Amino acid sequence: MENAKYSAQTIAQWFINRNAFLAHIDRGDYITDLKLQKMLYYAQGVYLGLFSKPLFDDKIFAWKLGPVVENVYNIYSKYRKDPIKETENVDIDDNISIFLEKIQEAYGKYSAFALVDKTHKEKPYRITPINCEISISIIKEFFKAENLAKFEKKLSVDKEEEFISFNLLNKNLAAYKRLAK
Repeated sequence: MENAKYSAQTIAQWFINRNAFLAHIDRGDYITDLKLQKMLYYAQGVYLGLFSKPLFDDKIFAWKLGPVVENVYNIYSKYRKDPIKETENVDIDDNISIFLEKIQEAYGKYSAFALVDKTHKEKPYRITPINCEISISIIKEFFKAENLAKFEKKLSVDKEEEFISFNLLNKNLAAYKRLAK
């Protein structure tokens, strides 16, 4: 399988930035570490199902509260149940941003614990022993079978204006931080 263009940390930062943007415009909340982990899992799974290649190369493990990207967990676990407001600029191409927006729309509306429950019912988590890596081939097989038609439809919907606003915010984040100091 070909190597991914992005790290899980970059994708995680996109979700953190996106949720901060939505909170700023009163259309959502900041994200927690637990929810971030589930969003990474669903982003990876749907991407594998649609494109037959990974969105990121980082391993996903089956932990007690569901799928976890350990290296991302090690960065953000300090927040525990508190929202992550630590934004930084990330450079992600527009196609991936559009894809991640669709993941946000599909899964971001659920609470962290609703996503935990959802992942616990799905085959990749159910068949993987706790604390072991969830096989990327099992994730791919599950999402290809379960979600392909649903996400092809969602990905075809254009929300360009909102993406432009978010991308401007993301690209100017460094400037905003300098002004705030």
